[in-house]
Amino acid sequence: MEKESKNMLKTRARAALLGCTICVGWAVGLNAQTDFYNTDKGRPVVIEDAYPLERYGFELQLAPLRLERQRGGIYNWGIEPEIAYGILPHMHVEIGFPLVYQDAGALQGRRTGLAGIDVSMLYNLNVETAGLPAMAIATELALPVGGLAADQAYASFKGIATRTYRWIRFQVNGSATLGPTPSPGDDIGVEEVSRWLAGLAIDRTFPLRSTLITAEIYARDPITADSEVEWNAGAGLRKQLTPRLAIDGGIGKRLTGDDPSWFFTFGTAYAFAVRSLIPVGRYQ
Repeated sequence: MEKESKNMLKTRARAALLGCTICVGWAVGLNAQTDFYNTDKGRPVVIEDAYPLERYGFELQLAPLRLERQRGGIYNWGIEPEIAYGILPHMHVEIGFPLVYQDAGALQGRRTGLAGIDVSMLYNLNVETAGLPAMAIATELALPVGGLAADQAYASFKGIATRTYRWIRFQVNGSATLGPTPSPGDDIGVEEVSRWLAGLAIDRTFPLRSTLITAEIYARDPITADSEVEWNAGAGLRKQLTPRLAIDGGIGKRLTGDDPSWFFTFGTAYAFAVRSLIPVGRYQ
């Protein structure tokens, strides 16, 4: 009798463990299905929302592409593989490796290389309520690693607010960067570094089609000395193809400044979880 009771307890424990595992996988899958709703920096526009990746979740940016055409026929092709991880409740960390191919024509030639290493963190301060927008803070460190990186490391701090209405959603971003102003002759790299940036984005979701469209306008002050404030505008689309795979694309234009260039972006994001990293019976 005692032996049968022990066997029954073991069977129930195994069933409970299996149920918890299935629930965790189901929850992660549901979160992945709404990945199209969350906008990240550059995916597809610069202005992002205040929501982090879910805890214990990974998001892999699969070969996101950026093409920029500058004055004089200079083309910058950039690919920045990134991976983000929901390390704590309401917080994710991310690391990216921007790889750039620059074609400056016959006179200046072509350059290819790593344009730094970007390490960032986003922390969501609160959920959105009827009287308060969702707010988040983010930090980013651009390390001077690679042949096309700046000579200095730069740290930036950003505040983010998201406000949702029935038909539309607003994002407000503001950031400031710490670091020395490059001296004449210093290599500032090919990645844009702003002393400050402020902007607004408006997006609209179509849940039945798993699609989001967005438009933005923002101003930035380049890190270089005696630079003028630049105004930029862009638009983009993000769509969920499968429960774990989303694609995005965007286009934008620098409206003012020394170099009124334009850019195009395209990327894919794959969301997944590693079961061994998730505590049994716990999902936050």
